[in-house]
Amino acid sequence: MRPCFHYHGYRSGTANRAVLRKACHVKVPITMHLHTRFMKTLSAALLCLPGCNIAQAQIDLAAQEATARTITGQFTATLLPTLQSALAEGGPAGAIEVCAARAPAIAAELSANSGWFVRRVSLKPRNASSAVADPWEQEVLQNFDERQAAGEPGPTLFASAVVDGEYRFMQALPVLPLCLSCHGQNISEDVLAALAEHYPADLATGYSEGQIRGAISLRLP
Repeated sequence: MRPCFHYHGYRSGTANRAVLRKACHVKVPITMHLHTRFMKTLSAALLCLPGCNIAQAQIDLAAQEATARTITGQFTATLLPTLQSALAEGGPAGAIEVCAARAPAIAAELSANSGWFVRRVSLKPRNASSAVADPWEQEVLQNFDERQAAGEPGPTLFASAVVDGEYRFMQALPVLPLCLSCHGQNISEDVLAALAEHYPADLATGYSEGQIRGAISLRLP
């Protein structure tokens, strides 16, 4: 049986050999004795088509993913020490005030410096003005939950895609031990009061350690 290959809706066969010969002036033999010979001919033909340079596209996506990983690393590397210091100095209630101001500021600074749009999102957002997930982000967050339930470690979960012409990347944020005083299941009265002051529409409580609380979400226009 002749092998059948798919690429962007094209199917190998007599009809597509005519398309490829016409578009790229590459002779595609009617009979192929070797699978490797067929693949070399097909690859050469496809690379003649505008916008179908597969190798270059793969390189670009790999470079974008590497940049996105660097930015998410910078975000956590900046925010976590800030929260640790705030917890040590003012306790959980004081850390809420710092987090309310510094987390959006860090995201804005990274966005301005990198040209990417950076934010944190969640299915149970704390900040209703900036952390509500859009449809693609909701789908990814639900997928993170499913993958974690199937046994994948939370810190390794990420997703990337080109959506409406934009490269998008999300890195899961598991709940760390230091997060439990503000995001856990047993929250003190003073912390609840601080949450009500800074986040009156807060939904981001009731988590356990390691559970996916949300993600850092990046877009490259």
